[in-house]
Amino acid sequence: MRQNLSYFASLLKAPKGDVDRVLQEVGLGAQAAQLVDSLSGGQATRVSLAVALIGSPELIVLDEPTVGLDPVLRAELWTLFRRLADRGVTLIVSSHVMDEAVRCDRLLLMREGRIIADTTPSALLADTDTTDAEAAFLALIERDRAAGAGSTRRARREAQERHEEAEG
Repeated sequence: MRQNLSYFASLLKAPKGDVDRVLQEVGLGAQAAQLVDSLSGGQATRVSLAVALIGSPELIVLDEPTVGLDPVLRAELWTLFRRLADRGVTLIVSSHVMDEAVRCDRLLLMREGRIIADTTPSALLADTDTTDAEAAFLALIERDRAAGAGSTRRARREAQERHEEAEG
């Protein structure tokens, strides 16, 4: 794994100690000599994160970073994500797991390619009068559907009125 990370570090012209730093940061220092193919799924996820950390980026985009991982590793990764954020790294996390989404400082919730909320976790719960993020998201979807149905009915009515006016 060290060779793989060294390759990426050379591409990015990262500082000499970066590979060791990221291996320690993701908790894989002891496995540094292992081949990537021999790693568990959770370890492979951490190697991917290590690659993303090379060069100390200011922005990291994570797509479903903890899907399929055991609860202990999920918690460890979220602790690492929080440490990165506390150091000033901006993390953009794409997730369908709402209990993980509320670990973020800010939420941008989307449905069918449209933004239905741009909020904080606490404001989301307060705005929807719910106690958990999944219920809040479902409440937003229902609210969005109701608003959409109203605008669809209104659009149909306006189209019908225009048609009737045109006919005379």
